[in-house]
This record gives sequence, C-alpha cells and structure tokens, in this order.
Amino acid sequence: MHKNKDTRLSAIIIFMLIVPLLLSLFILAAYYWANTDRNLPTLQLKKENLSIRGDIISQDGFILAHSKKLHKITVDTRSIDINKLDMFINLYSIYTGEDKQKIKNLLSKKNGSVVLSFNADTKTAENLKSLSRKLNQKKVFMPFKVRNGIYSPAIDIDIIQSGENRNYIANDSLSPILGYVKKEEINNITRTQGVKGVEKFYDYYLSDYKNDEIKGYRDIGNNIILDKSSLLNKKESGFNIILNIPIKLQKRIELLLSQKAKQYDAKEIILGIIESKTGKVLSLVSSQRYNPSKITKKDYHALNSSAIEYIYEPGSVIKPIVFSIIYEAGKVKPNDIINTHNGVFRLGRQTIKDTHPKKEMSAEDIIVYSSNIGMAELSERIDGLSLAQGFNSFKISRHTNIDLPYEHQGNIRALNNKTHKISVSYGYAINTTFIQLLNAYTIFNNSGLISSPRVVNTLEKNGKYYEINKPNLEKAISPKTAEAVKEILINTVKRGTGRGAQTNGLIVGGKTGTAKVAQGGKYGDLYNSSFFGFANDANRSYTIGALVIEPKQGSYYASQTALPVFKEVINILIDEGYLTPAKSNEDIDIDKNDLENIID
Repeated sequence: MHKNKDTRLSAIIIFMLIVPLLLSLFILAAYYWANTDRNLPTLQLKKENLSIRGDIISQDGFILAHSKKLHKITVDTRSIDINKLDMFINLYSIYTGEDKQKIKNLLSKKNGSVVLSFNADTKTAENLKSLSRKLNQKKVFMPFKVRNGIYSPAIDIDIIQSGENRNYIANDSLSPILGYVKKEEINNITRTQGVKGVEKFYDYYLSDYKNDEIKGYRDIGNNIILDKSSLLNKKESGFNIILNIPIKLQKRIELLLSQKAKQYDAKEIILGIIESKTGKVLSLVSSQRYNPSKITKKDYHALNSSAIEYIYEPGSVIKPIVFSIIYEAGKVKPNDIINTHNGVFRLGRQTIKDTHPKKEMSAEDIIVYSSNIGMAELSERIDGLSLAQGFNSFKISRHTNIDLPYEHQGNIRALNNKTHKISVSYGYAINTTFIQLLNAYTIFNNSGLISSPRVVNTLEKNGKYYEINKPNLEKAISPKTAEAVKEILINTVKRGTGRGAQTNGLIVGGKTGTAKVAQGGKYGDLYNSSFFGFANDANRSYTIGALVIEPKQGSYYASQTALPVFKEVINILIDEGYLTPAKSNEDIDIDKNDLENIID
C-alpha cells in the first residue's frame, strides 16, 4: 500500500518536472523559429521606381539631353529546368535582341545567380517582366536544393533598377556649352552629375529628384496590394531646362563655322548672338565640338568653352569701348580733330603705325578707320583710374555672370602707367574673353544698359514653368553716349573698315579687330581676328560677335576673316525669320575688289 503511494507520488513529481521542461523547450523552439531567417517570403513588400535627371530642351522644343533608366537583369541558373533551358535562351533572345550564344555562354559560366545585363532600358525591362510571367506559366523555373535538404522556392527573372544613362540626341550640337556628365555610384545606384556647361551650372535643378516608393502587403503573385494601409511616395524627376537657343539656328551656324575654320585653317572660330534688350543668348557656337555621349581622347581640347574660358588681347574691337568711356567723361566729341602723325608715331622705343595713315582725323574717323595713333592721342585725355572704372562698368576683365561655369576673368595692365594706358586704348596690354566683348557691345544697342548673358530661359516640372537667375539691367553709360557710339559703329560699316557687313534694309554697325597672339612672352606670326557689332530691324535687335583664332590660310585681317562670318550670320538670321529687312529702293552695291583691299 505504501509502495503504491510512493510510486504515484514519484510519478506526479516526475510529471511536474518534465512538463515544465517540455514546455520550456517548446517555447525556446518557437522563439528560435520565429527569429531565424528561413528565407520565407515576407508578407510586406517595398518597391522603388527611380526618378531620373531632367531634360535639356532647346528653345524650339528639341530634347538635347535625356536620361534613361538602366536595369540589371539576373537569373539563378539553379532554378531553370535543364530540360527547358533552350526555351529560356530562345525566348530571352527574342525579347531582348541579345545573341543566343552570348546568353548561353553567360549561363554556363556559373551555377547560381548570373547577371545577363547591367544596362537594359525600360522597354526591355517591361518585356522581360512579361516574359517572366509566361515562363512561370510554362514552369521553366523550379525550386532547388540549397543546403541540408532545404529547398529554395523557384526564382524567376530578377529585374532591378540600377541607375540612369545620359543620352545626347543632337550629337555634337550645342557643345561645348551644353557640357557633359560623369557617372557616380550612390547607394548602389548609378547616377549622373554635371561636369561642364549647362549640365554643371544647373546640376542642382536637373538632379532635384525623388524616387517613387510603394510599401504594402503582397499577394500570392508577389504584387503589392494597394489599400488603405499602403504607403505611396510619388516620383519626381529633376527639372527640365529650357534654353534660349533654338537648335535649328544653332546647327546652321555650326555648319558655317566648321566650313570657315577649314577654309581659314583656323584653330577655332567662335560666334555669339545676344538679344540686345534682354541678354538672352540666341546662339553660342564653336567650330570645336564633341559628342558628350562618346567623349574620346581626341576631344579633350574641345571640352572647355573658349567663349568664356579663352583669354586673349582683343585688338581694335576695344576702341569703341575706350572711346565711349572718354566721351562719357566729356573729354571728346565725334567731330574733334586729332593729330594722327601721318600714320607713324614714336612712343619711347615703340613705334605705332596705322593701316590707314593720315595727317589728322576726326575723333569719329579714328574708330571708322581704326587708327591706333588716334586712340593713343585720345587716351591722354583720361586718367588711368577713370579708364579702369569705365572698363568695370562694361564688365571688361571681370565676370559677366553668364549662366555657365568656369567663366574666366582676364586682366588689365596697370593703367597709371602711360605706356600701358596707350597700349590698352587699341587692344593690347589687356586680356578679355569673347563673352565679355559680346556682352559689352550690347550696351551700344541698348541705350547704355548692360545685363548678364543668359543661356537658359526657364525651368519646367510637372507642367509648371519657373524663371530663374533673371538678370538685372544696369546702367553702364548714358543713353546719349550709347547713341553717339552706335552711330559711329554704323558709319564704320557704311564707309569704314566694316563695309563688308552692309545689308539692305537693316541697321548694321560694328568694329573690326586684329591682334597679334603672344607666345612665350613675345609676339610671333599668329593673329586673332574679330568683328563685334549689331544688326537691327524695325522690331528686333541683336548683338553679334565673331572671333577667328589663329587663321593660317589667306589673310589674317578681321575684315577678310571674322567680318565675312559676321555677314553670313546676318543672312542666316534673315533666312530663319529672326530679322526682316525693310523694303528699300536703294540697293547696296559693294565692289568686291574694294572689300578685299580692306586691311584691319
């Protein structure tokens, strides 16, 4: 009896000990399985749809630069039914256009995850999503053993957005001012960043994007169920940039400059057109161009924008600017008679010569016939500080604040030195850029006002337009001074060194400039030639500049190189409808031999 009681008691004690132990083991096991990654599909999914860099668009609506999404395509070879491998290869080739043998070679290299493409475009990615569903229906993908008897569920084609690629649809057109981009990895995503030109200056806006993100519970087909619990962040791509430059006009001038650069055997030719009243850049062209999509070593010399980065001594095109500063100070009148020393003047050890020697000239004719001696005499009428302040008002040898990066400034020799001041008066001992001179000449065609040149017109996003970096008009000289110099420039074209620019029915003015190029501290046999001026009809006014850098074929004088380029651009503006000549009974008849004999 006692023995049975002891047995029952022992059994109860053992039961009471074992049950908690088993319960503890069960709880531990449950905790382990609950917190161990067993490769079970999650109940929730997060999908991102990458935004992309904004487009750059010409004034006439042509997309110049556009980004496309890139996708990485992977498959796991272990999940492909070996008996249906040929089917997979054939269909993948049809849907992507890839070579069958190439696909087969990639799949045979590795037993596991294989990357079939790093840069599939959006259309290809969508096609492959459709293909993946069809292959699932045909049971091409199957579960496979991974380790210790554990099987992985079937893995179909994996399509991951991996970044973006920048395409330049117009090839080399609008280079180098359009700029280019470089690629960088951000969180395993390939992004592009502006390096030069518009791409660099407006990089903040072009890359102002936000990815599309969806979070929610999944269905059996691995699709996110969109309901009240879903989280949706809407995608926003970068701002689109709309230029002031029309592609049609730009391409016509690019073709012209390429032809002229070859004809003159010039290192480079630069051409710019600005709306005189607004500062809008209608065209900015170089004969040295490159395709931003395919930059090679031979393109390196063309990557910089010479219009804003090339510094040079301008020569005689500086004369109207110096004249206007002296005129503004009340130190000269157009009809003042100036001693021009019969075309030869000694300045210390330096001899100054004129290409059109005369005993004396009016102050106006000093510009019209481009007298260096006359400018040397006029420079004596103003002190160095006043001349320097005048240059500052014209934004000469200082930044114009054009909306392009890396604009160079230039410099002016000390103007309290008499020799320097005289040299500067006819375009030496001073370094400027093309864009500074082009912008300065707008002053004569805009009642003495100056602004900053603008390549970009507006930003656009989601159908809304935004004006940015709007330039302010500043007074450089009085309207009276501007009008006086404008009239002199018109006379320079009518009867002076700019006669080759005359155009029926338009108001055209301008100035030639030819300057030696310094090499190693000395002047050699190379020259730069330029012509800056304006062309106006009844309603529109444009400031135009042409710079021919180091022409080696034919004449190096501006009247024979830069001026013909200027004139042909006026003809293009008429042909494209930007200028409308007034009807006139007077036809301009210019003797070709006379033009060929103009040296300046």
